[in-house]
Amino acid sequence: MPIVNNVTRFLDSRKIKYTAYELPVEKIGALEAAQILQAPEAQVFKTIVTTREKGKPVLALISGNQSVDLKLLAAFLNEKKMSLPTQNEAEALTGLQAGGISPLALIHKGFQVVIDAHSENYVEIYISGGQRGLNIKIGVKDLIQLTHAKVGKIAKESA
Repeated sequence: MPIVNNVTRFLDSRKIKYTAYELPVEKIGALEAAQILQAPEAQVFKTIVTTREKGKPVLALISGNQSVDLKLLAAFLNEKKMSLPTQNEAEALTGLQAGGISPLALIHKGFQVVIDAHSENYVEIYISGGQRGLNIKIGVKDLIQLTHAKVGKIAKESA
C-alpha cells in the first residue's frame, strides 16, 4: 500500500496528477534515489534550504547532479548574500528531516521556492514527498503553480 501523508492528501485534494514511490527510509541523496527509481540523475531534484540575511529561508530545488550556486541564487533574488544552514539548522527551520524536505510539505509555511531552470528540460521531475522514504514524480508546471515558485539559473554542475 502506498505511503499516504499530508503531501499526497494535498495533491489528491487538488486533483494533481503525481506518482508516489517508496524508497528506503534512511537518508539517501538524490543520486542514490535516481538509481533506485531508475531515473536520470538530472531529473531527480533535491530541496536545499538556504537562508538570507533577513526574512524567511528559501527552498532551492536543483537537479541531483548539481549543487546550488549561492551567488547565482542571491543575484536571482536580489539579495546581497545567501547562506547554507547546517543540516540541523535546516531541519529546525523546516520542521522536516533532511532527506524528506519538500516544498509541497511547506506550502503554507511562507517559504519562497526557486526551481533551477534545468527543470524546464522535463515535463515531470522527482522530488521529496515530505518525509524520508517517499519520492513523488510531479509535473513541473503543477509544482511551479502549487508552490508559486520562481524559475531561474541557480545551480552549477557538482564537482
